[in-house]
Amino acid sequence: MRSVAHAVRVLLTTFLIGAAPAAQSAPSPHPAPQTTPLPDSPSRGAEIYEAKCGACHSLDFNRVGPKHRGVFGRRAASVPGFHYSSALKKLNVTWNATTLDRWLQNPTAMAPGTAMGFRLSDQSERADVIAYLRQQSAQHK
Repeated sequence: MRSVAHAVRVLLTTFLIGAAPAAQSAPSPHPAPQTTPLPDSPSRGAEIYEAKCGACHSLDFNRVGPKHRGVFGRRAASVPGFHYSSALKKLNVTWNATTLDRWLQNPTAMAPGTAMGFRLSDQSERADVIAYLRQQSAQHK
């Protein structure tokens, strides 16, 4: 009888220990993928570019505004076949992260008389669009 009681206790203890949740799970050897892009995200910049710039601009074709592929390192008002305002023709800058940030924040302050009146006031959106344009400039045709 005593051995039966002992066996029942061992089985009951084993069952309870096995059924108890782990106090702390071990970290996964494969961390979950990050769902939020990091700051200055070209992928997020592509979405913003299409939504906010795409009505007037294209990467590869002149529209209301000049094409943007290859904008990094390009002089202002230098895309062949695009008719620039005199304000842009007088603007003596080469497009880089700093000049593009100033331009997108307030183009009329940077080049009074410019035809571009659109502003991208959100700093993180500007950084994302600039990262996208930098990425696309590296794929210059």
